[in-house]
Amino acid sequence: MKKPHQRTPLRALTHALTSPLTWLGCSAILAFSPLASASTATPPTVQSGVLTIASDLTYPPYAYFQDKVPSGFDADFSRLMAKHLNLDANIVDTRFADLVVGLRANRFDVVASALYMTPERAKLINYVPYLKTGSSLIALSKSTQRPQNPEMLCGLKVSTIKAASWTPKLERVSQSYCQAQGKPTITVLEFPTSPEALMALRSSAADVMMEDSAVAHQLVQTMKGELEVTSPELLYTIVIALGVNQRNPELSEALTQALQRATESGEYAQLLEQYGLAAPTQADIESSLATQPQ
Repeated sequence: MKKPHQRTPLRALTHALTSPLTWLGCSAILAFSPLASASTATPPTVQSGVLTIASDLTYPPYAYFQDKVPSGFDADFSRLMAKHLNLDANIVDTRFADLVVGLRANRFDVVASALYMTPERAKLINYVPYLKTGSSLIALSKSTQRPQNPEMLCGLKVSTIKAASWTPKLERVSQSYCQAQGKPTITVLEFPTSPEALMALRSSAADVMMEDSAVAHQLVQTMKGELEVTSPELLYTIVIALGVNQRNPELSEALTQALQRATESGEYAQLLEQYGLAAPTQADIESSLATQPQ
């Protein structure tokens, strides 16, 4: 897979992991000190001895089924975290729009499903950041539409997975730019899964698809000439994080310590290298959690 991002040095990652902003949740910051005990005591979980992880397994290269086994970066990363917590990993296939709802209902312990860090979600769940990415625009190769940025989407129909972090941003562009310029608004078509959003594009029900950059490049490679990424730059750069129930701060802390141990052992760097992905810096984390102007 094409490597869309430059990798972050381990020293920068360790700084991000040990910063208090890593622990931003709904209403408070859970402080984490690099001098804290590296205890491996088992944190509380929904099922004793098991880390139950919700993931939308329709989303390669992050999460998907291969030979009926959960695969992809998020699946591998979840197993790595469970290993460092001395827990068994149980990955539960869950549609993206139901992930946060199910987490808050205590149906599972963690969400690991290319979950973007946003100020809106930070009101509902705690975060443990572990990747950075952005979004891209995809069009049919035969299409005359070649939008390079959101401002070029005025008057177009854009397909996307439901509850994507970029949807409210597109709505702001539609109102503050398209309408203000006297242009037609952007029509966002939401679908339960990424494959359904892709189907809308392929059937010409949508003019363009907006998708995570790594997923978009994977789709282009898989479709072999049928699709093209039309946005030359990464759009809406953002951090991906584990989602953790706010009522379980012990698990949030245990996961961050597990990630720090995996960083120090080199296992995390090896996983990033395998998938061509990048770790977030502290600046990336702060930017993802910054409230956007209305």
